[in-house]
Amino acid sequence: MSSRKYINVLLLSMLTFGFIMNCMADASSNEPFRSVVCPSSDENLRNSEGDIIELKDGRLLLAWSKFVGRSDHATADIAAKFSNDKGLTWGEEFIIQENIGKQNVMSISFLRLRSGKILFFFLQKNASNDLQLFVRESADEAKTWSKPLRITQGMGYFIMNNARAIQLKKGRILAPIAYCPDISKESKNQVGFCYISDDEGKTWFKGNGQVSFDDSPVMEPGLVQRADGSVLMNIRTSLGFVYQSFSYDRGNNWTEATPMTLVSPASPATTIRVPDSSDILIIWNNNPLGNKANWQKRTPLTSAISSDGGKTWRNFKNIENDPDSGYAYTSISLSGENVLLTYYHWKKGNPNFAKTDLVFRSIPIKWFYEK
Repeated sequence: MSSRKYINVLLLSMLTFGFIMNCMADASSNEPFRSVVCPSSDENLRNSEGDIIELKDGRLLLAWSKFVGRSDHATADIAAKFSNDKGLTWGEEFIIQENIGKQNVMSISFLRLRSGKILFFFLQKNASNDLQLFVRESADEAKTWSKPLRITQGMGYFIMNNARAIQLKKGRILAPIAYCPDISKESKNQVGFCYISDDEGKTWFKGNGQVSFDDSPVMEPGLVQRADGSVLMNIRTSLGFVYQSFSYDRGNNWTEATPMTLVSPASPATTIRVPDSSDILIIWNNNPLGNKANWQKRTPLTSAISSDGGKTWRNFKNIENDPDSGYAYTSISLSGENVLLTYYHWKKGNPNFAKTDLVFRSIPIKWFYEK
């Protein structure tokens, strides 16, 4: 090899090494970054309702509802990807749960148990009066999964959003449900309750109590355990605010629902405990129009912190604020000092939920506290 060719090869190698090192630095740093991790296409009009879990080897596993059409009832599988660099880049997608429903499977929730096992929840949709919650288990870091186990009992429409199941400090698992007999006929009669497991998801029973309104649906509840051991349920409503209910017996019974101070359209909120603190992080659509805003106006996407168990909120920060977009169905995961988010992004001007992309964000925990 001539000296000139040798120098060119050496320079190219150095540049390539520098690029790789820069990528590694970006991925391991505490700088926020954003990517459209699952873009839509003509054959895949909608990507939504995702969740992420960090594996013991440091990889991230992302799964989401991959729809052929754009409606909630269109055909869908649950697809997945791995990342080896904390979400900076992602591998090829694969199907982690094929469609076993007459309509679709959707709304993934991952849950790392204290034993080390991983649970993988999803919905099987067959009809407007037949939506069921299933769970699968992995004891080998997502290499293999058990056969789907049905959690919900009887006929009806059992809704559990993505990124919803939690495990309490003493080991109990709660799966929050919004239920009605038929979503096409009785959507205003939705009530909220939990399915409960005390044996790491092997068997399940329905809690005794439920949350309801006289003339409005209880929709898409989410859960977080507070520092005192009680459980806060946040509730999507059409009443102009995020509502809340509390359980003091580990998810079995619930108090009467009351409004939070957080104005919201009819869209779900997501909560999580901040590590090594009693603080709660919430992400929701802080639209001042409240119940006058339709689903197309799920913007901005906002975060806030509570240090008193959800009574008051502070450090309001917009994660997304394009008035011509909609953002919702957020998942929140933790990786070191970073908060990992997924949520859908729909752009106005497209038919309902057409060209919906799934967005990934990595944001340092400290960002949510900055003024």
